[in-house]
Amino acid sequence: MNWDWDVVSDFMPSFWDGLVVTLQALAIGSLIAFALGLVWAMAQRSKHAWIRWPVTGFTEFVRNTPLLVQLFFLYYVVPEWGPSMSALTTGIIALGLHYSTYTAEVYRAGIGGVPVGQWEAATALSLPRGRTWLAVILPQAIRRVVPALGNYVISMLKDSPMIAVIGAMEMLGEARNFSDTTFTTEAYTIVGIAFLVIAYPASLLIRVLERRLALTS
Repeated sequence: MNWDWDVVSDFMPSFWDGLVVTLQALAIGSLIAFALGLVWAMAQRSKHAWIRWPVTGFTEFVRNTPLLVQLFFLYYVVPEWGPSMSALTTGIIALGLHYSTYTAEVYRAGIGGVPVGQWEAATALSLPRGRTWLAVILPQAIRRVVPALGNYVISMLKDSPMIAVIGAMEMLGEARNFSDTTFTTEAYTIVGIAFLVIAYPASLLIRVLERRLALTS
């Protein structure tokens, strides 16, 4: 097959629409994953079993069920019990919630890597528990896990095409619709290049950040 630039030109408006959806899902989903992941990690270290056990059970359940099933559940089942959400909103929440269970493990490892002496020093200074977390533990823990969190952003980017199954047309969804109607393949090629253009520089940035954090630790 010969490459047809006219086909590419026809696809580009749909591509830009899909790119916006992809970046929205990635950016907001990442924020949800990072914020909720920290909440889950801290809750799992709670002294209260009635907090620790349900959170642990929930995160294990979400982490061990497919993202695709979670998308269908949130989009088709949850509205039966309450207000419905748009396909994009549902996709963003599903991505953020799913990946929050993975970032929780990253945070948990980072918190566990903080030397015991730091906890003991905070106790010796009679720092309140909240102050100990915010001023002593979390700054050290988060610094250790930033590269790992970045890797999950790239993973979320690669999983973002799944939201198309509920109608949120990101890049690949737009390419599939266009190719199905025009019987061409140029759209898939453009989208593949776009994923590479987004993901590869991000992976290089994560490596640079990892080296800098290692040098300053």
